[in-house]
Amino acid sequence: MRTLPGWWLLCVLVAGPAAAAPPHAPSPASLAPEVQLCLQHLKPTERERAAKALGPLDSLPRYRVQLEVEPKERRVSGKVQVELVAKGPQPLTELYLRLTPNTRARQVTLSGAKLNGKAVTLEPGPEPTLQRVVVDPPVVPGGAVSLEVAVKGTVPRAAPGSESLMGGAGSLLGGGGAKGGAEDHGAFSATADVVSLVGVVPQVPPLDDRGQPWDGPQGMGDLALYEPAHVLATLTVPSGWAAHATGTPLGEVPERDGRVRYSFAAAAVRDFPVLVTRGYQVATATVNGVTVESHFAPQDAAAGKRVLKYASRALAEFEKRLGPLPYTHFRVVQAPLSGGAGGMEFPGLVTVATSLYRAGADPSQVLAGMPGMEALQAFLGAQGAGLMAQVGASLERTLEFTVAHEVAHQYFAGLVGSDPIHDPVVDESLAQYAALFYMEFTHGVETAAALKQEALVMPYQFFRMSGGQDARVDRPVGDFTNALEYGALVYGKAPLLHHASRRLIGDEAFFKALRAYVDTYRFKWACRTCFTQELVKASPANAKALGKLRTRWWEEAHGDEDLGAGDLQGLMNAMGGGLGEVKLDAQTQQLLEELLPQLMGQ
Repeated sequence: MRTLPGWWLLCVLVAGPAAAAPPHAPSPASLAPEVQLCLQHLKPTERERAAKALGPLDSLPRYRVQLEVEPKERRVSGKVQVELVAKGPQPLTELYLRLTPNTRARQVTLSGAKLNGKAVTLEPGPEPTLQRVVVDPPVVPGGAVSLEVAVKGTVPRAAPGSESLMGGAGSLLGGGGAKGGAEDHGAFSATADVVSLVGVVPQVPPLDDRGQPWDGPQGMGDLALYEPAHVLATLTVPSGWAAHATGTPLGEVPERDGRVRYSFAAAAVRDFPVLVTRGYQVATATVNGVTVESHFAPQDAAAGKRVLKYASRALAEFEKRLGPLPYTHFRVVQAPLSGGAGGMEFPGLVTVATSLYRAGADPSQVLAGMPGMEALQAFLGAQGAGLMAQVGASLERTLEFTVAHEVAHQYFAGLVGSDPIHDPVVDESLAQYAALFYMEFTHGVETAAALKQEALVMPYQFFRMSGGQDARVDRPVGDFTNALEYGALVYGKAPLLHHASRRLIGDEAFFKALRAYVDTYRFKWACRTCFTQELVKASPANAKALGKLRTRWWEEAHGDEDLGAGDLQGLMNAMGGGLGEVKLDAQTQQLLEELLPQLMGQ
């Protein structure tokens, strides 16, 4: 996920700127018909690699999803069946299903559970998002089990104004979310034209060493991630609406009652998001065998087409540096995100905030209604026109950077899995740094240096200026006090470990290690130190120094020494841009210091 806390706006305001199968791949004819359908989602050249990493492709968990959506009533219903093979080493005695929309309230219910065709009882799990079923008799390792449930949910209305930068509690300008809160960034919410059903498909969570499910959503950060699985889904919506999901589209079939049934098949994916939209347009491109789609509201067509360009360009760059994306389809869907999210990532599909599509075209909306903004505008005076142009340019850079960040998540943690709740720094830091080097190789070193300051360094500095304290970044989501701290440390400070490592060992060794990391752990789970281990292999002479860098940046608190604690005068002078050097008198500095907590959502 790409978050956009309130520090970002103040920065802008005061400163400006199908082939034949490989010879060793399993013969399609030898696989079950459902698996054959799902494998259309994998590039033919990638099926052998997937089988090498995961084992026989017909042994992966298999979900059958049938959902009907009634957008006007904000209702969704249907059934989901999951078939899986017990992996052992002990017999399978229980199954868990996770529903991330139920973090703080039961928005989705399950009923009518059947285990291997026999009615069973659904029990509450150890946290609100989990349901448990006893497997009796136990299933021995290698044995198969099937669980079917009926699904019914009511989708809450999106936070008021969530389509604007100022909208909703914890908006882009406020940081969003808090420890123990119920914020899901609009992942399960509805507006007049968009119904986001992320998490409505109950899925089997990974288990830890004690056989217990991984932790679920914490009220900030990402929601969940699962073992690679195949999915066959049908999504029925009213005429005039369209369904979007991960996977290869299998067609659209009109129903007799006027509704339309959409079908998707997905292979070896770690999640299965569903969105339903009304009146959206689509633009498409092809990148190395991947169909890239951008879905957007008609009034945002110009931005939607630019998003397609950014996504295609980022995917081409990442395939060059990180290796091929294994899937045949990738979608970017405009969505009214909230809670400080600029985008949300899922395998094969990402969402980008509506506010980012619209703010660049009309940057004046950024200022409307902000606390203390009249006083700040009076301070800026005649520079206001130039300021608006710089705000617009910065918003467009933010849109492109956000899209690149979400595309990078297709690798981290879509392809190279990691625990987004217990180890969020693993994938977020790499996605953030990948977006930065995308900007470097696409727009040049100077642009990347400016974005490094704006997107990584400044979050930390504004966090410190607002009273936050530096701390260890390598820790679970639930250990962070609030989203402001989480964003400053996980999105700001943590990615700079990779920059420091790259400077130490050089580009050739760094990108060799990055490619090796992806190749080694694709479709698997990576550990906290796995990337550092690949860096050491690429540059053995720097093994000790690389270890010290990781300790310094991720386990200790040296942010003030490495990044600077920041002060308004210094930051404004450093980022003067088109406004020139800004001199602050005592009264103005006091005004801005008073505005800072409001802009940061405190």
